[in-house]
Amino acid sequence: MSARADAADVSVVVCVYTEERWEDILAAVASVRAQSRPALETLLVVDHNEALLDRLAREYAGAEGVRVLANAGPRGLSAGRNTGIAAARGEVVAFLDDDAVAERDWLLRFREAYEDPRVMAVGGRTEPVWASGRRPAWFPEEFDWVVGCTYRGLPPGRVRVRNVLGGNASFRRSAFDAAGGFATGIGRDGGRRPLGGEETELCIRLTRARPDAVLLIDDRAVIHHRVPGARERFGYFRTRAYAEGLSKALVARSVGAAAGLSSERRYATRVLPAGVARGLRDALLARPGGAGRAGAIVAGVLAAAGGYAVGAVRARRSGAAFRVPVIGAVREDAGDDDDKEAAA
Repeated sequence: MSARADAADVSVVVCVYTEERWEDILAAVASVRAQSRPALETLLVVDHNEALLDRLAREYAGAEGVRVLANAGPRGLSAGRNTGIAAARGEVVAFLDDDAVAERDWLLRFREAYEDPRVMAVGGRTEPVWASGRRPAWFPEEFDWVVGCTYRGLPPGRVRVRNVLGGNASFRRSAFDAAGGFATGIGRDGGRRPLGGEETELCIRLTRARPDAVLLIDDRAVIHHRVPGARERFGYFRTRAYAEGLSKALVARSVGAAAGLSSERRYATRVLPAGVARGLRDALLARPGGAGRAGAIVAGVLAAAGGYAVGAVRARRSGAAFRVPVIGAVREDAGDDDDKEAAA
């Protein structure tokens, strides 16, 4: 493979797990197939759900450029992504959430960034689509990561970053050859807590394996992410912030606190205080939601800090270790098992 990524060399992986998102899944695939610079293929990786696997296999039987696969690893998002990476034929592997749709030039913007051979990963901007039709007045933009979206505080334009955000991201295939895949034991695994952090851990591991690697976010690579009504509530906000603290503790254990929390320190000491100040100013000016936003930021920080403290203690006591698969080995295993590919 060449160092430059051609438009036809992008494989898009969409990890799915529930039939409740059936219409969202179809919309996600349709948005990939409508790209101005088409993907080589779209891989739908189904996370241990035979009914959904069979239904998607029937839906896309004979569809050009769409393959349906079963997660070849343990339950969870990391293993699902690793299954997609192993099966992908493209030089670049892009990831799209199953409840998001990509704008027409999404892959074009990724491709442009990969014209620089030093670039190993490119992410984009994720915009929320609120079920209620608009952002809740109390919900601070600084915490849009709670609902899987780009948050206030990230720099605009095409900029270098420590890590990309997993629901709207891409990696050069050689990145996985250098660093391995997504670590299992971090991130969502089908449990009740909305954990995360697996893409942060991978990106830090990548830059250690390849110190010359460049990781970018281009805010012109846009997707629109659906936010269901349940996630517009303060209870979910608090739970997700707590889970993020748990996740950060796992990331810090894997790659060290200095690397695992470097971006978070700036966010906590500069971005969030500015958000509190804006909320209080809006409250003084009698603007809707100002006090609520300031209070939510404080509550979110406390919840995340509590989660981190609990997660750090648990990690020390359990001696938790994470498995980082060698993608080449996974690729060979996946290719040998015809039963894991339900449709081509």
